[in-house]
Amino acid sequence: MGNQNQHPKPNTLKTFINKQLLAAFVLAISTGLLVVLINLQFSHPVGANLATTAPKPHPLPSQLQQWQDNTNSGDYFSQVTTTEVGYLVWSQFPVKVHIKRPQTINNEQAQAWVNSIFQAVQEWNNYLPLTVVEQPEIADITIERKTPPLEFSRDRKIPRARSALARYELYTSNNVLLHRCQILLSPSQTGNYLFAAARHELGHALGIWGHSPVQTDALYYSQVRNPPPISARDVNTMKRIYEQPTKLGWPMLTK
Repeated sequence: MGNQNQHPKPNTLKTFINKQLLAAFVLAISTGLLVVLINLQFSHPVGANLATTAPKPHPLPSQLQQWQDNTNSGDYFSQVTTTEVGYLVWSQFPVKVHIKRPQTINNEQAQAWVNSIFQAVQEWNNYLPLTVVEQPEIADITIERKTPPLEFSRDRKIPRARSALARYELYTSNNVLLHRCQILLSPSQTGNYLFAAARHELGHALGIWGHSPVQTDALYYSQVRNPPPISARDVNTMKRIYEQPTKLGWPMLTK
């Protein structure tokens, strides 16, 4: 499927997805600990249509196809969560990333923030084709400096601040099932921690919807004093994800 110059708008209520957020898988950094929240709000017509669509793998993007881990470091694929539509992989490349320039800080601070996010995008660009776009309306992934919603404990009574969040929503265009992602990075994140949070959340948005138990991986479940770069295990995990079947990027079957 070729790249589009503009994201088509979600289809009307005659399709299986309405204008509200129908699926959100949220991973957040909260007081140093990464917490997973799942909220899949499929309507009955959605579930019925998805059930008729057989998941299939897409061809690997060139960087992952050529990737070889000479260290035999393994992966943490078993920790990655799948969804009702399968693994959350991108099928149209390059993936378009919009970095929303902050408006509530001075120009120097805003540029430093943008530079940190851009650096994280460039790191992942070594493994998946990414491009930064100025227009938010055509973006697949949007990143902004904004306080994520409070996280609540299981009894839903005690709110807790969190410092980063990644979530996705599903939509259709020309009867093809697609998704887009939003990343929120708290204004409290600065310096290396901002860079690490952006790298981590981008890993989620690019398909790694899970966490590593190993501290030397970028997708480790907790923040560490010296954030690691993208590891061979991170890339090994991503490659395995992109080899899996998915309903994303394929035409929906109609009755």
